[in-house]
Amino acid sequence: MEIQRVVAHNLRRLRVVSELSQDALAAEAEVDRTYVSRMERGMENPTVVILDRLANALEVDIVEFFVRPKPGEKPPAPLKGGRKPKG
Repeated sequence: MEIQRVVAHNLRRLRVVSELSQDALAAEAEVDRTYVSRMERGMENPTVVILDRLANALEVDIVEFFVRPKPGEKPPAPLKGGRKPKG
């Protein structure tokens, strides 16, 4: 598994375990929500600075993003409810 996918998997796993929405995590880490979404889908290659901000917001050590999933481990399920409709 390429490192970008490992980071994507762990970012989502840590966010879901922390019960944070993408919006809340993005606000806490001072990054755009769409960037968080793209990172979780493996479409972005974040810098160490961004990973450090995310780790601080999630209250974990940055190395947590680099833990390789166990063989056959499923991606984390999304938070219940997903995005809230505007208005």
